[in-house]
Amino acid sequence: MLVLLPPSETKADGGTGTSLELDSLSFPELNPLRRKLADALVELADDLATAAAALGISERQSAEVERNARLWSTPTTPALRRYTGVLYDALDVAGMGKAQLRRANRRLAVASALFGLVRADDPIPPYRLSAGSRLPGFGSLRGLWRPVLEPVLAGLDELVVDLRSSPYAALAKAPAAVTVRVLTEDGSGMRKTVSHHNKAHKGRLAAALATSQTEASTVEDILRVASRAGVELERTGERQLDLVIAG
Repeated sequence: MLVLLPPSETKADGGTGTSLELDSLSFPELNPLRRKLADALVELADDLATAAAALGISERQSAEVERNARLWSTPTTPALRRYTGVLYDALDVAGMGKAQLRRANRRLAVASALFGLVRADDPIPPYRLSAGSRLPGFGSLRGLWRPVLEPVLAGLDELVVDLRSSPYAALAKAPAAVTVRVLTEDGSGMRKTVSHHNKAHKGRLAAALATSQTEASTVEDILRVASRAGVELERTGERQLDLVIAG
């Protein structure tokens, strides 16, 4: 099983690994585009105003541009420890035991506007690039990633659980994946999609699937693992699950 996670805008600083080596990352067929985008971010960092506009940040966030300038030289750390925020707080990598972390490293991967897809223990530096960013001369990232990333996702020969957010799911389809929606239900039974707060619920589901001693290989397995962890899912289609929470 492979659980696809969204990245986070916020990323931890530092690391004890060597500088970025693309050959150390999973899915090496993505390396040509990874290198092209990384080089573009480093070059773009020479012009703060242009970089800020391309990345969708303010010039007061110059530290984000400085991170990109050091992309090839700064220390790396495993992807699961690089990304931070609500989903990753709920995932709680720091609280995992050794056996749980080994399972999580095998079962988790993170979608990325810069790297396409990385496995949990792939060593990466801090960077700033979002799915909606538009680098000068490159067009949309969706147009760049779709032709190279979709064949990778289509070629995965294991159960795929897609927890990516909409912007990252749009970079490349995973047609055979099981998808999960987080919905709220009010007292009248009306349901609506959750936006920001869905991250914590997806993080808890990902933690359950990643650390379970029993690895899910079917949709029924996902339901059982989630239920044991106190995460209640409803099957609403062949490969569609809903996680419903009280509104």
